[in-house]
Amino acid sequence: MLLRLDDEARQVSLGECLGRALEGRGLVYLEGELGAGKTTLARGVLRAYGHRGAVKSPTYTLVEPYELDGVRVHHFDLYRLGDPEELEFIGGRDLLGEDVLCLVEWPGRGEGWLPEPDLRIALSLAEVGREARLEAFTARGEQLLARLAAMPELAASLRKEPDDARGGDTAP
Repeated sequence: MLLRLDDEARQVSLGECLGRALEGRGLVYLEGELGAGKTTLARGVLRAYGHRGAVKSPTYTLVEPYELDGVRVHHFDLYRLGDPEELEFIGGRDLLGEDVLCLVEWPGRGEGWLPEPDLRIALSLAEVGREARLEAFTARGEQLLARLAAMPELAASLRKEPDDARGGDTAP
């Protein structure tokens, strides 16, 4: 699925839709260069669960936990991670789980240690705003994509992908 995000409000809206679709659990990788909007997207996800405060990228702490309306969210930023094994030392296995939602920025830094995500979102700069490419890696991820595609608030952002590997259209 490919989405056009013309401005920050659209990125936050995508995050809110994603939060609702996730229903408080899952593993989502957020990829993209510095400034691509990974933390902005995470802010939208957190807003879906009622968080109204600031959301900072946990670059130095590696993970920021949130308890929101009965939903546990762990927001990781692995940009400064020196070695994937550091995740073991901070209790990473305890932070990842079935009953928690994990958003992981810079997941490539945890390669070999992190499990396969339900969904990977690759953000990139576009002529105007950003583009978000969403890719499912699990059955749960496929369900998430289907839920997102059905959300009217995202309909205007959907873009057709002529090289869609699944053979299906992502837009009407």
